[in-house]
Amino acid sequence: MAERKPIESWLTDMDGVLIHEGVPIPGADEFLKRLKESEKPFLVLTNNSIYTQRDLHARLARMGLDVPEENIWTSALATAQFLNDQRPRGTAYVIGEAGLTTALHDIGYVLTDHDPDFVILGETRTYSFEAMTKAVRLINNGARFIATNPDETGPSTEGALPATGAVAALITAATGKKPYFVGKPNPLMMRAGLNAIGAHSETSAMIGDRMDTDVLAGLEAGMRTFLVMTGVTRPNEVDRFPYTPSKVVDSIADLIELV
Repeated sequence: MAERKPIESWLTDMDGVLIHEGVPIPGADEFLKRLKESEKPFLVLTNNSIYTQRDLHARLARMGLDVPEENIWTSALATAQFLNDQRPRGTAYVIGEAGLTTALHDIGYVLTDHDPDFVILGETRTYSFEAMTKAVRLINNGARFIATNPDETGPSTEGALPATGAVAALITAATGKKPYFVGKPNPLMMRAGLNAIGAHSETSAMIGDRMDTDVLAGLEAGMRTFLVMTGVTRPNEVDRFPYTPSKVVDSIADLIELV
């Protein structure tokens, strides 16, 4: 087996890798500092589509983590890029927050509930039964169904919350139509992120806390993968999957010396 090339660029998940329940994970600040000092291209990724790049920059800054806006890549941005490639300046009915609606406005999409090209489901703090009913009817009338990510639950200080994947399953049950998920583990999100920073998969690494999204997406995009034990996947669960990360480490702190 050929020896891997040195890592020249880094992609890392946010929740469970850099922060946990609103608190920085020890070593995250030093890892980010080392990345900036090395001048290696990097992106902080999140499947959460609620927030804009500016929002996330401010949220991380309040926690003491300095991540420039241009180094943040969300499933909302990946979804907008996908739609811009598929059907430029189209129309969409959106269930989601500012992160998603802003990304769609930025590519010239019109948001409407009148015969839209797409129904787009993202993360939101309050899923409305009325909005889901409208989405079901629009999909039944021919709108294409897109979802920002397949995560069934999301983190909160009180515990797990229903997320995009769970609501998508409800809409699928009512329509018989499955959505196209743009976010992780779809390697499309990873490849678009790599393109955004001018990186190549052969010399890039993905750090994540979930085997079923982060590691799988990195693997399918052709990157080296590092699994940390500070988030969702527990040590006794790693061997249950039919694929393995390049390396399992306790936390982001164990990767500082690799930058």
